[in-house]
Amino acid sequence: MIAARAAAIIRAAMDSPTPPRLRVRAETGPDALVAFTYPPAGRGPAAVDCALLAGAPVEAWCAGDGHYAVRIFEVAEADGDIERAAAEAYRQLLAQVRPSAQPYLLRIWNYFADINAGEGDQERYRRFCVGRASAVDAMFNEVPPAATAIGADGGPGRLQVVALCSKAPAIALENPRQTPAWRYPREHGPVSPGFSRGAVLDADTATPRLMASGTASIVGHVSQHVGDFAAQLRESLDNLATLLEQGHQATGRRFPLGGCEALRVYLRHPADLATAQAILATSGIDTTRISYLRGDICRRELDVELEGVFAAS
Repeated sequence: MIAARAAAIIRAAMDSPTPPRLRVRAETGPDALVAFTYPPAGRGPAAVDCALLAGAPVEAWCAGDGHYAVRIFEVAEADGDIERAAAEAYRQLLAQVRPSAQPYLLRIWNYFADINAGEGDQERYRRFCVGRASAVDAMFNEVPPAATAIGADGGPGRLQVVALCSKAPAIALENPRQTPAWRYPREHGPVSPGFSRGAVLDADTATPRLMASGTASIVGHVSQHVGDFAAQLRESLDNLATLLEQGHQATGRRFPLGGCEALRVYLRHPADLATAQAILATSGIDTTRISYLRGDICRRELDVELEGVFAAS
């Protein structure tokens, strides 16, 4: 059903292409829907507590026709209870989004500190997943939105959730090299993470956008190249390239690395910055579109994660 719906949308777009509704750029403007900023840049509703190590200090998502909306929530953790904070944030999110003019959740960012603290099922990321799962509805799980969860700087106390919503659903993508996150086996926690690997937006326009979720060095459901940062980054880029190809398969449009409008590179260790820059300089991605941020990956054995936005050619 989803594939047939996507095909109908794409055929209509090819018959009567319309301008893209959404663009991502490195400066704000009057049409900015939301502007992500990173320390030491100025504060704002979507200021992310991940220190900027290099690159663009602003990522502005621009749209002006009411097709999209952004919802931002900050929930305080009571005594470090990330599970309860996640449940509250997602209850608030769905309560606002579902009855609105933009009821579809397309892309979500989750930031909270000490994401890897705790052992086994008490790890804070696993408790976050439990809390989120307890609050979402069937529509959320039908095809989970694209998403990222990163350990921000600072101490426990604040969960930040930023959600891009729309009048129409996106085309959800999975990566054939990876097990869908929402089908992870029990060894990764009592509740599987609720996100798709990516999403295509504006498939009915002249220039669709592909949004890549947090992408790391995982094949199947197993972390790869533990202890080897360079190999992890290259594996992550392989996963990203595969996801872009899946966008092509789903829409008939190509999403080249050179069409990157924004790429966030989260580094657990700032000392890996120079290696990351050297590898990405040969990737085909415009280096002026890359922001390198200090952030903890949701798997404690991994040291790098990518996410990005890619325009169709």
